Amino acid sequence: MEAYGVTLGKAKCGLDLGDGSERAEYVNQDYILHKLGRPHRCINIMYTLYPKDAQWPQRISKACADMDVKFQWDYPYDDYFPFGADGQPFEQMKDIRRHGQDVLLTLTVDCSLDDEYLRGVARQFADYGRMRLRINHECQGNWFTHNKRFSFEEIGAFFVRFRKILKEEAPNVKVIFCAGFVKPDGRIDQEDAFLPAYKAADIWSADSYPALHYGWPYDVAEVGGGSYKADNLREIYGLFEGTAKRLREITGLTNPMSTAECNTDGDVTGPFHQGEAVVKFAEYFKDNNTSDWFDGISMYQFRDRGRLGLEIEDPNNNTVGIEQPVMADYKKLIQDPYFLPSMKRGEEVTFPAKLRWGGSDDAEGVEIPVNLERTPEFCEATFEEDACLMIEFGGKWFYKAKGVKTIDFMSLFFERRLNGPAIVPLRIFGTPVDGVNPKTDAPDWATNYYSELKSAPQMRIRYEVPGRVGLR
Repeated sequence: MEAYGVTLGKAKCGLDLGDGSERAEYVNQDYILHKLGRPHRCINIMYTLYPKDAQWPQRISKACADMDVKFQWDYPYDDYFPFGADGQPFEQMKDIRRHGQDVLLTLTVDCSLDDEYLRGVARQFADYGRMRLRINHECQGNWFTHNKRFSFEEIGAFFVRFRKILKEEAPNVKVIFCAGFVKPDGRIDQEDAFLPAYKAADIWSADSYPALHYGWPYDVAEVGGGSYKADNLREIYGLFEGTAKRLREITGLTNPMSTAECNTDGDVTGPFHQGEAVVKFAEYFKDNNTSDWFDGISMYQFRDRGRLGLEIEDPNNNTVGIEQPVMADYKKLIQDPYFLPSMKRGEEVTFPAKLRWGGSDDAEGVEIPVNLERTPEFCEATFEEDACLMIEFGGKWFYKAKGVKTIDFMSLFFERRLNGPAIVPLRIFGTPVDGVNPKTDAPDWATNYYSELKSAPQMRIRYEVPGRVGLR
C-alpha cells in the first residue's frame, strides 16, 4: 500500500464554533463531528471566575433562582458555568483536543484577583497546546460583571497583567482582547483606556450579531415590540475593516482581527432566512480577500436554548438538539475551500510513520490513496495501534478514540455516491490521546504532540453483500 507524508495547514479564513454558554449546555465533540462532517479550527467554551463572591462556585442562575431577573446579565456575576467546578472546563478541553481542534476559552474573571491566584490559573493551561484565551470579552459594554465592577482603565490594566503572567506560565496560549469597533470619528471605542491592552494582545476581536434578540429570554421579539436589532451586513464588514486598520495605526502592530461570536438570530430573521445572512456575512470576507488582516469567524453557537444555534435545545431534555434550517446552510459554508484547512502531500513514507500534532492548522500525518471501483457496500479500516486519530476520507472527517479498532467510512457515501472508479485519499493524523501534551525534555513539548502509526490500516472494501432479502 502506497503512503505519503501529508501536511495540514491554515485555511485562508479560519472557522471556529461556540459550544455552550449562558444559553446552552456543552455538546460532546463526537456528536458535533457526526453532524457537521469536519472539525473546526477552535471550539469556543465560555466560563466565569468570581471566587471571592459568596455564591461561588455555583452557577449563578441556580444560586439566585428566586432573584427577580429582567435581563440576562442582572445576576451578581455572569451566568456561565463556574471555572474549576466539576472538573470543568478541563474535561471539555481534552475532548476538544482529542477531536483535532484547538481550545478557545472565553473567561470572564474578577479583575481584583491577585497575581498568585492568576498564576495558578495560568499554570493549568500549559499542557493544552496552542489554545486561545479571550479575557473579559465585550469589555467596551456595560452588561458584563467586569464592566459593572471596574472601570475601562482597570479592565485594560488587568488584561495586561494577566497576559504577562500567562506568557510566563503558559507561553503556548495566545491571548485575545475583545472590545468594540471604530466609531464615526475614526477612533476605537474606549481607545485611550484600552490601548495598552490592544498592544499586549496576540489577537484583536469584536463580537458581531447582524441580528440579535438581546432581550431573550425575558421578552419576545415581535414586529413593533421586544428588545432586538437588525443591522446592515456590508456596514458590519466595514466596521471590522476600519477597526483593524485603526488598531494597526495606533499600536504599530499587525495582529490579526477576528470575531469570536457571530450569528444572525432566528428570533429576528425567522428560522427560514437565518442561514442566508450567516452565509452572506462570511462571503464578504471571502469576496474581499481579507486574509492579510482577518483571522477567523466563530459561529455562536452549535446548540442554543433560543435561536442562536444550529440546533435548538429541546426544552423537555437538554441533551437533545432540534436541527434548524441554518444547519444545512452552514454545512455548505464550511466545505467552501476558502474556509477549509490546506492539505499538502509530501514524499513517500514507510511504516512505522511519525505523526506530529501542532494544532488544528499545523500537523503532519500520513496519506494513503484508496482505489475504489465504485460506491462500495462496505468500507472500513482497522487500526493496529491504540491511539487517538483524526481521519479525513474523501473530504469527510472521522475520529478514532483510544480503545477503538475499526472505523466505518460508509457515512461518506450516504452523502456522496461515486459515479465510477475513483482514488480517494485517506489522511491520518494523531491527536493527543489524553487531550494534553505530556511534558517531556523536548523543547517543543508544549506546542507539538508526537505519536507513531505502526502500520497502514487494514481496509475492508466490498462491492457485494452476503445476501439480499427479496420483497414481494
